[in-house]
Amino acid sequence: MGKLRFSITMSLDGFVAGPEQSVKNPLGVDGMRLHTWAFELAAWRRMHGLEGGETNPSSQVVEASLANVGAVVMGRNMFGGHPGPWGDGAWKGWWGEDPPFHAPVFVVTHHPRAPLAMQGGTTFTFVTAGIEAALELAVSAAAGRDVVLGGGASVVRQYLAAGLVDEVGVSLVPVLLGSGERLFEGLGEAGLTLEQVRAIEAPGVTHLGYRVVK
Repeated sequence: MGKLRFSITMSLDGFVAGPEQSVKNPLGVDGMRLHTWAFELAAWRRMHGLEGGETNPSSQVVEASLANVGAVVMGRNMFGGHPGPWGDGAWKGWWGEDPPFHAPVFVVTHHPRAPLAMQGGTTFTFVTAGIEAALELAVSAAAGRDVVLGGGASVVRQYLAAGLVDEVGVSLVPVLLGSGERLFEGLGEAGLTLEQVRAIEAPGVTHLGYRVVK
């Protein structure tokens, strides 16, 4: 069985998204500033079907995050669209007809919906039975490879609190958002023990890696 892992970018004051997240502004006010370190990387651009780009110490981190991925789990907020029932003309995600996952994606939601097959090997399956049911489906689909938590922060917190995560990657950027959504909010009583296994300095970011001690 593979690992359950996630990688996420965080501001220096602990936020992974800015305030006032919306369909028009999915990362909230100033949230895009968190990810500027990645946008010009060749590894990131390839993932999104773009050419060119640069290579620096962040490249190995991005490439490692994409390696051995058999399935993805994400929350409704990460998949996006309006809250509540899906309705007519249902939202198909932020990524267009060819999402960058190229693997089965399981979306944790309260509202049922038929699976959504996209180009490039991505199929979104909507799971209403909770995080453990979504993980069970993802592990089966991954067939021994890793399952990646795609976010957002709420669903990642749920998996951390349940003790189901194996590896944590935090890319820390010198940005102060002041408010927004904190990744580790309310997890002080979860009894998590993290062992640092990586610290990589790169332009505009420091990549930290942790193993969750079970």
